[in-house]
Amino acid sequence: MAKMKTMQEVQTLISDLQQFYTDVRLLDAAAIERIEEGVRSNPNAEDLCYACRHRSRRCHHCAVKSAFENHDQRSKLEYFSPDIVQVSAKYMEVDGAPYVLELLQRMQSDTIVEPDDTEALFSALSGYNAKLYHDPLTDMYNRRYYEEIVRGMKGPIGVALMDLDDFKVYNDTYGHHAGDMALKTAATIVRGCIRQTDALVRFGGDEFLLILPGIPEDYFKIKLERIREKIHDAIVPGYSHMRLSTSIGGLIQMPSDSMDAVVRQADRLMYQAKVRKNCVVVSGEMLQEDAPGRREEKPQILIVDDSEMNRAILSEILCGDYRILEAADGEECLKKMQQHMGDIALVLLDLMMPKMNGFEVLDFMNRNHAIEDLPVIMISGEDSEASVRRAYEMGVSDYVARPFDARVVYRRVFNTIKLYAKQRRLVSLLSEQIRARERNTSMLVGVLSQLVEFRNGESGLHVQHIHRLTERVLEKLLERPNIYHITSEMQENIPLASALHDIGKIAIDEKILNKPGRLTPEEFEVIKTHTIIGADMLSKLDNFCVEPLLQTAYSIARWHHERWDGRGYPDGLKGNEIPIEAQVVALADVYDALTSDRCYKKACPHEQAVEMILNGECGAFNPMLLECFVEIEDDLKRELEEERRNKA
Repeated sequence: MAKMKTMQEVQTLISDLQQFYTDVRLLDAAAIERIEEGVRSNPNAEDLCYACRHRSRRCHHCAVKSAFENHDQRSKLEYFSPDIVQVSAKYMEVDGAPYVLELLQRMQSDTIVEPDDTEALFSALSGYNAKLYHDPLTDMYNRRYYEEIVRGMKGPIGVALMDLDDFKVYNDTYGHHAGDMALKTAATIVRGCIRQTDALVRFGGDEFLLILPGIPEDYFKIKLERIREKIHDAIVPGYSHMRLSTSIGGLIQMPSDSMDAVVRQADRLMYQAKVRKNCVVVSGEMLQEDAPGRREEKPQILIVDDSEMNRAILSEILCGDYRILEAADGEECLKKMQQHMGDIALVLLDLMMPKMNGFEVLDFMNRNHAIEDLPVIMISGEDSEASVRRAYEMGVSDYVARPFDARVVYRRVFNTIKLYAKQRRLVSLLSEQIRARERNTSMLVGVLSQLVEFRNGESGLHVQHIHRLTERVLEKLLERPNIYHITSEMQENIPLASALHDIGKIAIDEKILNKPGRLTPEEFEVIKTHTIIGADMLSKLDNFCVEPLLQTAYSIARWHHERWDGRGYPDGLKGNEIPIEAQVVALADVYDALTSDRCYKKACPHEQAVEMILNGECGAFNPMLLECFVEIEDDLKRELEEERRNKA
């Protein structure tokens, strides 16, 4: 509906609309104000919508007021006993003055609603209106609720903006499902900290708006700090290794303040809090870092240019927010980089310089991998396509041409430093995630192996011995031509998976496992089944087909009793038919078995154990592995003797 220009046109329109609508009203600013003030000033006033609709109070969502404040159209379904009514409100200007045209349409009398369905109908209508104002992910209020309800509120009200720190990094690292769970967790925590009269609005992405009507000013920050602490202590379901934090900025809205202005101020305070992260800043407060003598040290920029004037110009542009380090040529640049290693946030590098030009500096940084951690912005008066392309190919982050535009230079420096800082945080998170996974995997494998050893009556050091000896043999093996194509991942997985080599023994009768005397042929056949049982257990685990660690553990568990000459079990494999991981663990297992006490024997001296292995008394082994074994036997002897002295 187009805006009307004259009252005559509007009156004509109203006359036409009255033929189709139950009720049509044109409300000016004064009438709308009376709707707002109604019950307090004159509860019997006939021009109040809720009075004329036979209601005792203003609607929770006033479509008229919302349309008036936002200069647009609003509609809703409402229950005016005994009727269901569609309410439409349209803002317009009539003879230059603001008005709202309100249209009401009752459901027709011939509209049939089954009596049994009435309750369901009202429930559906209520749910529909609720959905208009709720965020489906967090079940909190949405931005529409702010626009139509909160924006018109008057203080005193506590208003705070909250932002989850490094939320994009969480999404990029753990996936969007993790990000969603983080948002839901934070929202649930806040909901548990506020009153029914308060409101939490998902304001955008990872930002929440907190509305606390009537909260005492001296209690406001205490409440925000409590929320911050609870979010920091929270555990995200399914992502226990992920730790949340939030930055919060807040202030008290006074009756004369518009909500939009207060929210903008809260936004500025929130970004002050994000300087430190996991922090609350309220109006009138100064961060410790901003206090005199406590300011955090600025990032340092190295400006490399043979022109003193250019260095001065760049320094003037950047010195307000950065510490400046200067170099007059490429050679001095490399010296400064070495002297201030780890303390330079960015290099502004001139292309054409005496002694060593910018490309030569970049070449050195590439050869020493410095370009991977230290961003470089190339500066030059030469902007040929070939030069620019070559600079980017050599790893520069950006390119700035002379003469300098101060705003362009500052923004590109700021953005590049910020980007690299985010990348470093991402790498840190990923590294911690990998370390946590490795720790958890190692711990679980260790627990399982300890259970097997406990049941088997073997020393608790058996797993450690196998792990260490396997690592040593692999190191020596990799000094030779890599005919087994052992990757770095395999080098990590084989010692770890070795802990599960006897996992199948968990299914063997303890009477046989811990029998002090010689086993009968029948008992030995039972013992031999532990290889098949262990392999079968591992093959049934989730993700077996895609997890290299489990596949390595399978090979070791099944074939660590195979022998080079084909006289092992369970499959009689020979030579390099036996996976190399099983061959290495087999050698380590035999050495430790010989040099350790068992329920059926005493430990052999080191020399005897080595002799028995080399002369084939314990079965045949890969000659290359035996060479590796001989190279480390002195170290094995020394460690064994030291261990026995510590036990004595």
